[in-house]
Amino acid sequence: MLKLSKKTLYAIEAVVDVAYHMGPQPVQSRDITRRQGIPRRYLEQALQQLVRAGILIGMRGPKGGYRLARERRRISVGEIVRAVAGDEADDLTDNSDGSDLAVRVVRPLWARLRDEAMARLDDTIIDDLCSAANKAGVESEGQPNLDFII
Repeated sequence: MLKLSKKTLYAIEAVVDVAYHMGPQPVQSRDITRRQGIPRRYLEQALQQLVRAGILIGMRGPKGGYRLARERRRISVGEIVRAVAGDEADDLTDNSDGSDLAVRVVRPLWARLRDEAMARLDDTIIDDLCSAANKAGVESEGQPNLDFII
């Protein structure tokens, strides 16, 4: 089964939370934890990785928090997954050790499935997930989620 780690899923939830609940003030990590139920230890690690990857901007100080680094229509779920899960586990599909059957048949199958899943995640943008949240009736704590290009 193809599976994302909890940390990766939490990172996706955190970015969607920031995008969906963003108002005039940055979104604070304690608010993300309250709304999403993400354990603080996972959340802080993921947020820092997302800042380093240029997906979020971290703002320090008593009114600090996190903002999107660019418009939500310019951030893909695949980008978030790569930022957080990049080197999480040793990928056996890239390993040439093993039987001919494993190396020539089974591992290429998993590599294709992984590539197809990542392509789908690359095609899914944060704006899509915010729209889905709005349609599902999830209430936003921020101002109306307008996304402008300047």
